[in-house]
Amino acid sequence: MQLTAPATSTTTNKAVATGRRDADGMAVASFILGLVGLLVLNVFLGPIAIALAGAALWRGTTRRGRAFLGLGLGIADLLVLVAFMQIDSTLSWSF
Repeated sequence: MQLTAPATSTTTNKAVATGRRDADGMAVASFILGLVGLLVLNVFLGPIAIALAGAALWRGTTRRGRAFLGLGLGIADLLVLVAFMQIDSTLSWSF
């Protein structure tokens, strides 16, 4: 008695397509969060953008450029935070 269906090429192709689509979504999300993080909540959005970009690259996204932009923007978020913290001599920054 077999409890699961045998793995066929269509089942495997669907899983790969779904995984790649998820990775593409993570690449786009990292780009958007990194871009928004330059303006607001960079202490939270920067690390999330970095993590999503890393996960998208690890899973083999087809949108590698978008993932690298999200990674760069996430790092830029943290650098902007550090720069403003140095200027204000506080743990947060405001206008």
